[in-house]
Amino acid sequence: MGVAAVSDGPHANLDELPAAVPARSVWGRLPLVWILPAMVVLVGGFVVVRERLAQGTSIEIRFENAEGLEANKTKVRYKDVDIGEVRDIRVGDDRREVIVTADIHRNASAYLVDDTRFWVVRPRVSGAGVSGLATLVSGAFISVDVGHSAAKRDHFVGLEVPPIVTADLPGREFILHADDLGSLDIGSSVFYRHITAGQIVGYNLDPGGAGVTIKVFINAPFDVYVTGETRFWQASGIDMSVNADGVKLRTESLASILEGGVAFGSPTGAPMARAAADAAFTLFNDQDRAMRPREIEIRAFVMYFGGTLRGLSPGAPVDLQGITVGEVKSVDVEYDERAGSLAFPVVVDLYPQRLRGRAQHAAAAGLPPIDSRRLIDSLVAHGLRAELKTGNLLTGQKFISLDMHHDVSKEKVVWSEQPAIFPTISGGLDDIQDSVGVIAKKLSKVPFDQLSARLLGAMNSLDQTLKSADQLLHNVDTNLAPQIQSTLAEAQAALKNAKELLGQDAPLENDLGSTLLQVSRAAKSISALVDYLERHPESLLRGKPAGPP
Repeated sequence: MGVAAVSDGPHANLDELPAAVPARSVWGRLPLVWILPAMVVLVGGFVVVRERLAQGTSIEIRFENAEGLEANKTKVRYKDVDIGEVRDIRVGDDRREVIVTADIHRNASAYLVDDTRFWVVRPRVSGAGVSGLATLVSGAFISVDVGHSAAKRDHFVGLEVPPIVTADLPGREFILHADDLGSLDIGSSVFYRHITAGQIVGYNLDPGGAGVTIKVFINAPFDVYVTGETRFWQASGIDMSVNADGVKLRTESLASILEGGVAFGSPTGAPMARAAADAAFTLFNDQDRAMRPREIEIRAFVMYFGGTLRGLSPGAPVDLQGITVGEVKSVDVEYDERAGSLAFPVVVDLYPQRLRGRAQHAAAAGLPPIDSRRLIDSLVAHGLRAELKTGNLLTGQKFISLDMHHDVSKEKVVWSEQPAIFPTISGGLDDIQDSVGVIAKKLSKVPFDQLSARLLGAMNSLDQTLKSADQLLHNVDTNLAPQIQSTLAEAQAALKNAKELLGQDAPLENDLGSTLLQVSRAAKSISALVDYLERHPESLLRGKPAGPP
């Protein structure tokens, strides 16, 4: 915009000044036709920004497959409240998984932390029950379990199986170590005093494949009963035992019979200090093993038995008068090349503290404790021996019995070997079997062929003898029977005559009576004579004096 130069002179003519010209702005030079498109662009930009802010955060979730998922339709829900929607589904570059892109509402962006979990809710049937039936009508959706981490995240790996325990469930997790999984599975119940107290939430194989690690979640308030002395054991199926009290059946619940379970408890008198979360425990096979007192000292020994080891297996008890003082660890075979013979070592663990009850009392009284080695040496010196016995005649299961034998030869524990060799004896059924074997060997030496030939000859001779006896009896019946009958008739007639002679009115009887009367009178006279001679023996020389006239 130009302005005419003004004369600096004091007498310049004002009429010669140029007229002012108004300046035009940039907006004024724009055509009116562009005003409407500009307003549309401004409004559109505002809407885009607003929608973008309303959409919140975009995340990616990786799943093995996209079963039941649809873009722009499948919802993302937390506690059954929509917090987002699936925007896109595509196959990953490695073609092993699918990538689901979802938009999460702005007010739910705080849920997207490092330990947040996603999974697809669809109808499922498992040992723990049936879930997701509502999705048969409404369709599958993605559920969220919000974690507690403070680190943000926008890429996640989805779970293929819904988690058993969510982050907001009160309770604690613990670790169990076992030789194998058995019949347990994710979702199997954990029992405390026959009450469902938790679930198994996961498991994995240990490095090297030597065992399995199981994660259990104990719900509050049952988690306070898990202490440092708590024992866990398998509660699957039915536990049947036969003892002096009879047959016992033990199970936790019907569910544990069908799908397996774990139970836990603490020994009586154990301290009640709570165990820390993620504390590790051993999972025992049954309650009896779990509740055994923990051994302070364990000594390994090897035992050699002369009989068969059939029926003896690892885990069999070592028994002392009905008290378990050890356990069989292994049953092996070894070859002695120099002797050319086989031996069968049985490795056992003995618990010396179970043998030293009085020693513990002595220590309580102030006396020095007895060393376990010296204690075992003393017992062996006084006749303690290991013997293989049959515990059950039906199943044939065997166990090792320790007992005192005072009629055995002196032996010692061979401590120089590793493990030390414990002296044994044979007895029981093994002795019977050995005796039967000896008898069988002796019987095998008997010449049964010759004996059978001789026996056959004797049987033939006996047959001929029986035939001769039969012929003799036939002759007796034919020839002698009539003579015998006539003899019997004559004897009967003689007896009849004797009866007639001895009858009451027979002359013989009268004569016999008078004779007996005379004999009686003579006996009386003799008796009088003897009596007189005893009083007057001189009459034998002088005669009887004359009586008075």
